[in-house]
Amino acid sequence: MKNRYDLLIVGGGMVGATIAAALGNTDLRIAVVDQAYPQPFVVDAEHDLRVSALSIASERIFQTLGVWDGIMARRACPYQRMKIWESSEQRAATEFVSDDIGADHLGFIVENRVIQLALLERLGQLDNVDLICPAEILDIDYSPGCSLVRLADGRELIGKLMVAADGGGSRVRLAAGIGVHSWDYDQHALVASIVTEQPQQDITWQQFTPTGPLAFLPLSGHRASLVWYNRPAEVKRLLSLDEAEFISAVVEAFPKRLGSIEALLERGAFPLRRQHASQYVKEGVALAGDAAHMINPLAGQGVNIGLLDAAALAEVILTGHREGLDISDLTLLQRYEKQRRHHNLMMMQLMDGFYRVFSNDLLPLKLLRNLGLGAAERLTPAKNRVMRFAMGLEGRLPALARGEQIGQ
Repeated sequence: MKNRYDLLIVGGGMVGATIAAALGNTDLRIAVVDQAYPQPFVVDAEHDLRVSALSIASERIFQTLGVWDGIMARRACPYQRMKIWESSEQRAATEFVSDDIGADHLGFIVENRVIQLALLERLGQLDNVDLICPAEILDIDYSPGCSLVRLADGRELIGKLMVAADGGGSRVRLAAGIGVHSWDYDQHALVASIVTEQPQQDITWQQFTPTGPLAFLPLSGHRASLVWYNRPAEVKRLLSLDEAEFISAVVEAFPKRLGSIEALLERGAFPLRRQHASQYVKEGVALAGDAAHMINPLAGQGVNIGLLDAAALAEVILTGHREGLDISDLTLLQRYEKQRRHHNLMMMQLMDGFYRVFSNDLLPLKLLRNLGLGAAERLTPAKNRVMRFAMGLEGRLPALARGEQIGQ
């Protein structure tokens, strides 16, 4: 049996589900295909290991789509301050404070599963969206204006426009013959969920060291998420330690402001990779999120630029559809690529610059870094501009990220 759709979104994670939610309650027929539905949220359960720092722009997208209440009804932790420093004495440091730009907060730390559950809950309320999950994809045939996804249960889904929201190893991108430029950084990121002596904090911080940054992300209650960037061999060693040994290693390496650690809840690691698709669109196909780009996670912007992709692509599709255009037309889809490719590349290069500068322990560079961090703290207008950029409040933004409905 063949099911025909205007939009066939492969991947029901944060990016794919956001695209579908943005196009809800329209006359476009949409299918979202994903392999597994996330586990239900349980209030008393421990925090998941995978969390994201949502910017104000991402918050606006979810508010406009009617998703934010579902996130807040589950669990989210706001933060008002962000501090960056290198020297252990913290004399050369920059601290960003939401009050400085008249905002209540800089962002929220939210579990990825919480975000996805709130999005899928919203999709269930939309008559024009079919969530096909769980679904095992056998193969994908790309054909401009008529792409086909075959499922293990025998169903065949046909989409006028196929959207790749299926991650860095995107099968849709491969089927469409779109290449990528990629390389691995010589670093892995170890992520750990811990129980802290200190109660919920209002700050996220990052200290740069010769082997990579050490980062703290506040969670609700006496919980926090730590990110430890280091060489692959060292991360492997740290993962092999028992709980007491690992906590001891964290206490020794992390700054004293972390405070005491009462327990380790979970830990894991992933390699750092930069990847960028050679193009975001072809006739009848569009890439979004990690399928289009993977960025160094130093500033936690990966999920936020993916959500901006989703908002921009949905706006282009709906605007074109209302103009009577074919949503699979390359000329229309190139509007989306023009909006997002340059912005994403700029963010990727900025993160690469941080990685290269702060991963070098040469004394002249170290002195320059400390001078730069100290100077940034004193240059209030420039610091506030950087803060607004990180919050997603600078530059050309899609309507949803401005808190507006598409087409207003």
